[in-house]
Amino acid sequence: MSATADHAEERTNPAARLGFEPGQVVQEIGYDDDVDFDLREGIESIIGSDLVDEEYDDVADAVVVWFRDEDGDLTDSLVDAIGLLDNGGNLWLLTPKTGRDGYVEPSDISDAAQTAGFSQTKSISVAKDWSGTRLVAPKR
Repeated sequence: MSATADHAEERTNPAARLGFEPGQVVQEIGYDDDVDFDLREGIESIIGSDLVDEEYDDVADAVVVWFRDEDGDLTDSLVDAIGLLDNGGNLWLLTPKTGRDGYVEPSDISDAAQTAGFSQTKSISVAKDWSGTRLVAPKR
């Protein structure tokens, strides 16, 4: 794909910047009626299949966690999620943006990620109301 085509996809598919690839198994945790449906559809378009849910019983290439401040303990959620990932897989932690209901402080994300054993690599705006933080699981 050319650089121009890459930029066009980023404008039309909000998930293009998240690094998903065709054929990946992506597990989704924390789905609720407030998630960004365009982002979900964009991920599914890239991987060529539906996201698998919390009941999926195998490892995934990547995990998407929708997390809001009222969802409980972030560290516990990340510790649970690390076991769902294939060796060295990526996790995208999606949290409400500043000023939105359920906002999570960046320092809380950083502390929870480190405690759970993830390396935090980048944070970006992924949708109108959601920020994404890319976490990388250690190689086992």
